[in-house]
Amino acid sequence: MIEAVMIWNEPNNLSHWDFQMDPGWKQFATMTKMAASAIRAERPSLPKVLGGISPIDPNFIKTMASEGVVDAVDVIAVHGFPLDWNHWQIHEWPDKIAEIRAVTDRRLWVSEVGVSTFGAEEVQEFGLLRTAELLRGKVERIHWYSLYDLPRAWPATTRHREAEGSSYYRHFYMGLLREDGTPKRALKHFHTLTPDLGICQWFHFEDHRLEPAVKWLKELGVKHLRTGLSWADSHRPDWERWFDKQMKALEGFETTITFCFTPGSRGQRDDHTSPPKDPAEFADFCARMVRRYA
Repeated sequence: MIEAVMIWNEPNNLSHWDFQMDPGWKQFATMTKMAASAIRAERPSLPKVLGGISPIDPNFIKTMASEGVVDAVDVIAVHGFPLDWNHWQIHEWPDKIAEIRAVTDRRLWVSEVGVSTFGAEEVQEFGLLRTAELLRGKVERIHWYSLYDLPRAWPATTRHREAEGSSYYRHFYMGLLREDGTPKRALKHFHTLTPDLGICQWFHFEDHRLEPAVKWLKELGVKHLRTGLSWADSHRPDWERWFDKQMKALEGFETTITFCFTPGSRGQRDDHTSPPKDPAEFADFCARMVRRYA
């Protein structure tokens, strides 16, 4: 079942929203409020989550509040990767949660948290157990990112590329499973942390990992899953067949579906991070997906 819908992903990260084209996130705010209204018209009780923020920035939440976005959603979500990309240490998680609670009374989720095995599998093993120790019982949802490593043949959704040293390559080592499906050290602990910890696993268009992922998620006792339906993918041929297949496979989980990524032809520039030419088109996509799957 669909537990919630998330409107966009990491809107304060240039890898996911080009806020240089949208100073002050004015267009993003308009788009989000339109999407929230469209979702509410379809399913009034379905929780709406503001796209998980990265970095964790209370000033961004203040900006969203001033634009009326916080009033339009039910949940604020944050993403944190202190052992890979953030400039703070893992033991600071409670402080980061407190910073957001200080500026909003909305429910708070950690919709992505993870540790790569770029340096060593022992680092991920430590990070998983320490994250659970710090966050269990402190927030309503925790989604560990991710189940699978990103295949090396695919590009990571980031602006860094090779220019940032190891930063880019860490994207390919975030899974509890290697690209070939074999387990890493941390996997043996995960079943002891469910259902408190869920999983965030993005599935690409025609993703060959869908069926084995469902099998692993069930074996690990995962209850809460976060994934996405790409607005850009909905402009591919045969997209409905793939979306139907994905959502049918995930029926056994309480799933948060993220709607994001601008189709190239519908953006102010040809890029998935671009503000759309017409925000009503994104709101219509959200409404159609909720009508079809929720």
